[in-house]
Amino acid sequence: MPADPMAVPPRPEHARLAAGGMVCTIDHQASAAGVRLLADGGNAVDAAIAASAVLAVTSQNMCGMGGDLWALVHDGGPVPHALNASGRAGSGSDAAALRAEGHHTMPFRGDIRSVPVPGCVDGWLTLHASHGRAPLADVLAPAIETAERGFPVAPLLAGGIPSIAALEGADDFRVGGRPAAAGDVVRRPGLARGLRAIVAEGRAGWYEGEFGQGLVRVGGGVYTADDLARSQAEWAEPVTVDAWGHRLHTVPPNSQGYLTLAAAVIAAGLDLPADGDDPLWAHLLVEASKQAAFDRLDVLYEGADGAALVGEGRLGPRRAAISPDRAAPVVPPGMAGGTIYLCAVDRDHMGVSLIQSNASGFGAHLTVPEVGVFLHNRGLGFNLVEGHPGELAPGRRPPSTLSPALVTNPDGSLRTVIGTMGGDGQPQVVLQMLARLLHGGAAPGWALTAPRFTLTVPDAQGFDTWHRVDEMVVAIEAGTGWADGLGARGHRVETRPWGHGLFGHAHLIDVHGPTLAGVADPRALTGAAVGLA
Repeated sequence: MPADPMAVPPRPEHARLAAGGMVCTIDHQASAAGVRLLADGGNAVDAAIAASAVLAVTSQNMCGMGGDLWALVHDGGPVPHALNASGRAGSGSDAAALRAEGHHTMPFRGDIRSVPVPGCVDGWLTLHASHGRAPLADVLAPAIETAERGFPVAPLLAGGIPSIAALEGADDFRVGGRPAAAGDVVRRPGLARGLRAIVAEGRAGWYEGEFGQGLVRVGGGVYTADDLARSQAEWAEPVTVDAWGHRLHTVPPNSQGYLTLAAAVIAAGLDLPADGDDPLWAHLLVEASKQAAFDRLDVLYEGADGAALVGEGRLGPRRAAISPDRAAPVVPPGMAGGTIYLCAVDRDHMGVSLIQSNASGFGAHLTVPEVGVFLHNRGLGFNLVEGHPGELAPGRRPPSTLSPALVTNPDGSLRTVIGTMGGDGQPQVVLQMLARLLHGGAAPGWALTAPRFTLTVPDAQGFDTWHRVDEMVVAIEAGTGWADGLGARGHRVETRPWGHGLFGHAHLIDVHGPTLAGVADPRALTGAAVGLA
């Protein structure tokens, strides 16, 4: 990061080039683990699971085996496969009880009722059973080794440890009676046992073993054995659109991924400048993002029709409402991170776009102490509006911000796997990268490193943008020339430091003939794009 992050962004990140495969993550250990699988004969799915499992060990502040997972897999067919491994609310979930206690929204932290059954491990096992090539023991071996041997605490992890070090189950993150600091080596023996149990017994080793039994105990009636016996992962139809001469794909609702595609369809029909430094470029993408998402709280829920949400009949009038000269008011809705993204492509151009999450930081700040796993708070996506399809209810999945993307060429071949963390801002960050890459023809390194905007609200938690639209501002990253042009068009603009968490940690792998160009976001500080010759 530059010495004065408010002044100038870093130089464009140069893509790493390879022909034998590529893995991009926020942690060089995880990227190396994925490439190790590729070198040993595994495919992109094996590499992605291996990297994801290592991140579950080293990056508990962003993801883990107590969280959720979504993925897109391109295996050469005309349409990628979409995996939804987001967990369902437990059988004891009760929205009426929360309302009776005076809650109007889901509790953010410290309440087990905001913790759906974690789907991450079911996601790994479903991906591996369907598309994996290497033995599961080999795929999980790097994560087991890392948990047992220990690893140095990275700066981003260190920054969050003081907030959780005193919690039950946080023993792994204390060294000599104090919170672990950057550079300290920590070990995670409970997690290693859990991973070994998965290798030996499959999903039963996790959901019926130490973790599952501990979750039922911690839940105090929220979960039953039947809840944990039901797989949290299932294959689904992706959402697909045509824009900028390519096909764009994402995962379906209950994911908000449709917002990326809807905004791209809107923007592709506008006179969008090719130059991403032009304030008009930023203005039109801001307006496209607003028009795509203003009714998100009404229309995003499990079972919503993803194809209809990105249909031209719905989006055409929204495009027509955009002016190049002024910001339109955000239409108020009728009702009221802690995430990692990674991608992998192998020599045969199988591509995986995968996102794994605790929701916010260390999630609910609750653990299953038996294995030292922090539980996500992805249930905060539910609402408490009686009768709403997104209301908290047993067995229901919450609306989710997780939105990986994948791009194919007109002939169906893989072009790009791409995504980011960033809560409500994920679709906006991915939209900007796609516009630079596909419309503006930018090199992958600049498409990813270039300054970004996100829509946010003051004192945001990262998940409340569309609840408080009357307070919305356009946050722009230091180093852009957009501020005056956006302000003149009526936007409320705030400049944030380059690398602020609002702007995500994105990664991408772009395919050009036999060559893969991978870029890991320098905003993550320790990210790495690692290729195989």
